[in-house]
Amino acid sequence: MRRTDSDVDEAELDIEKPKTHAAGATAVAVSMKRALGHMGPKRTAQTLLKLNQAEGFDCMSCAWPDPDPGHRHAAEFCENGAKAVAEEATTTRATPEFFAQHSIAELDGHTEHWLGQQGRITHPMIKRPGGTHYEPIEWDDAFRLIGDELKSLASPDEAIFYTSGRASNESAFTYQLFARAFGTNNMPDCSNMCHESTSIALQESIGIGKASVTLDDVHNAELIILAGQNPGTNHPRMLSALELAKQNGAKILSINPLREAGLLNFKNPQTPRGMVGPGTDLSNLHLPIKLNGDLALFQAIGSLLVKWDALDHEFLDTYTVGFDAWKAHVAEVDWDLVTEVTGLSVAQITEGAEMLRDSKATVFCWAMGLTQHRNAVATIKEVTNLAFAQGNIGKAGAGLLPVRGHSNVQGDRTMGIWERPPVKFLDAMAAEFDFEPPREHGLDTVDSIRAMRDGKAHFFLGLGGNFVQATPDSDVTFEALRKMRMTVQISTKINRSHLVCGETALILPTLGRTEKDVQASGEQWISVEDSTCSVHSSRGPLKPASEFLRSEVAIVSGIAEATLGDRYGLDWKGFRDDYRNIRKHISRVVAGCEGYEVNVRRPGGFVLPHPPRDSRTFETKSGRGEFAVSPIDVLQVPPRHLILQTLRSHDQFNTTIYGLSDRYRGIENGRRVIFVHREDISSLGFRNGDMVDLVTKWDDDDVERCAPSFRIVEYDTPRGSAAAYYPETNPLIPLDSTALQSNCPTSKSVIISMVPAGTGVQGTVNGHQDDEGSDEGHKSHPQPHHLS
Repeated sequence: MRRTDSDVDEAELDIEKPKTHAAGATAVAVSMKRALGHMGPKRTAQTLLKLNQAEGFDCMSCAWPDPDPGHRHAAEFCENGAKAVAEEATTTRATPEFFAQHSIAELDGHTEHWLGQQGRITHPMIKRPGGTHYEPIEWDDAFRLIGDELKSLASPDEAIFYTSGRASNESAFTYQLFARAFGTNNMPDCSNMCHESTSIALQESIGIGKASVTLDDVHNAELIILAGQNPGTNHPRMLSALELAKQNGAKILSINPLREAGLLNFKNPQTPRGMVGPGTDLSNLHLPIKLNGDLALFQAIGSLLVKWDALDHEFLDTYTVGFDAWKAHVAEVDWDLVTEVTGLSVAQITEGAEMLRDSKATVFCWAMGLTQHRNAVATIKEVTNLAFAQGNIGKAGAGLLPVRGHSNVQGDRTMGIWERPPVKFLDAMAAEFDFEPPREHGLDTVDSIRAMRDGKAHFFLGLGGNFVQATPDSDVTFEALRKMRMTVQISTKINRSHLVCGETALILPTLGRTEKDVQASGEQWISVEDSTCSVHSSRGPLKPASEFLRSEVAIVSGIAEATLGDRYGLDWKGFRDDYRNIRKHISRVVAGCEGYEVNVRRPGGFVLPHPPRDSRTFETKSGRGEFAVSPIDVLQVPPRHLILQTLRSHDQFNTTIYGLSDRYRGIENGRRVIFVHREDISSLGFRNGDMVDLVTKWDDDDVERCAPSFRIVEYDTPRGSAAAYYPETNPLIPLDSTALQSNCPTSKSVIISMVPAGTGVQGTVNGHQDDEGSDEGHKSHPQPHHLS
């Protein structure tokens, strides 16, 4: 029987003192235990020794760049990379017999963690109208049904084509070609929910929405700033790069509400020092900023740099516009407002600014902690302002580094997965394929949910991902998907989006990164792009999990053939049979990809052009780097409320739950916890360990949202700020609460109240909880802190 939120057994959840280091030996032990348990010794060796190697396959768990081929370790992966591979290369199977035994309603009663442990899907499956179970369907029949549904739509804009960041460049290019040949730019992707604010801010500031650094720049920086980012959990291989930078003399400034363990004392499992030695203290200074205080902090730092004349005047005069207006703006910064908004003292801010003043080469890194706020675009523009002020773009050891999460989310955008495609890209498409692609902007993720909710869209196709668990406002999103006439998911394993589905629903099982891809012309390989614009090949070593699996390219091509036939003379069969045919088109359509077939096969691949990095040229309206002036806004928080940020546990990749542990934060055997400052706990009338419901009421829609049954955990975080894991907290994020300009959900600034468990509003919001305990049973730990 499924355990509901009211069935939580508090005794199962262990809360220890958070770890103060990333223990190398522990990471290795956890990685190998998970890998061997899922894959066995032979498959573990076959996969992990090929992971992130020049002639191997690219890890699906993050987009951190690989070292040069001659400098890679034999074990070029992190703990979470090993977990991701183990999840995909598992020997467990979800067969048609499995789906016959479990109704959709029954499966929907299980947690996301349990669903993920049921193994690889082996056969295409369909839920027919009124059906209670998925049943097998042949590929040709599935394609025919999908094609018929798409052709029945009154307008191509009634279809939604969603993409996850796991898709390869080849499948992404084919996918966007299909959607545009069909007649729509409705191509939302996971970037809409994470780094869309970055894309908008950098496009307007420097003319390109990508990082301006290489991995060597990180290694050779004098100062590295980590703002709104937790490398230890989200990009663990980055810690090795930070360690090398420290050894080369760099200093690291971390800016984050939580004092994350990975930056305190890093033990690199790839080195003897990391296994048995004292490790490396990475962060020189940590600024525990209040949620949504970053814009004020960066402007305060800018005011000090101006005051000290710690500026690169030659760069400012030659390459930028708008400096005088920005200088006048930050010179008048209200320090009382800054300290109120940031929760930091003038002395703390000054110490951080001195690190910038004394650095001749600074790399600015950030992630979701900056991008998922109402003022996210303005905040990221303020980061570029600081980079401009000291000439930290287009020089060695310096630059802007938005750190992407999905392994190829940047590549997908390069290949044309975007609801607002550039005119130059569409012009190149028209010239290459001799048809006029749609020019009107399509729907992003939030607008797609609105369209489905309002009956303006009737068909949804997801190329990877777990849409309903990744998106905000779970009640609204669930209802919107259930209104669809047809939903189609291209997937490797069961997830919630298969269960919250349309009248007709199909699951099309695809090959994973770990598997061999053999088509009519022989064995294929794919390509991906990392966070620093490096494009390289990827080739899996394993036999596919089932003879019925098809590649992403083959699935997309099959749907396109069934929908479009020979429209425009597009050679879908040729794409499927030989991916070189796709790459020929990429080389002629995508800027910077000339000679793609040859360049991407070189060891380590090639780096795409980046004008600000390469030549200090800026494809902006002015032709220069553009300073932006933004007022410091204050997030209004009512009395007895907190600002909540949603985040990952250490046992999680996006919506995929590997297990129920977050050992760096001291959590074992549970996920429904909320991290709160001890004085906030007391002032709100609670005790450490109390069970509460999280409630938010957004004025714009006057709807009260609730996420039930969370356990309070005392944690080192600023007063007024709290944190909890997603997707459990996604029901609290209003669909219409988004960042200005980017429309990115405000997942890092949710205003909540805590009420005693069972007293919050009980709706149908995401009540699937992941506190049912691990498959290995209850953990025991040395002197755990059990809370009453």
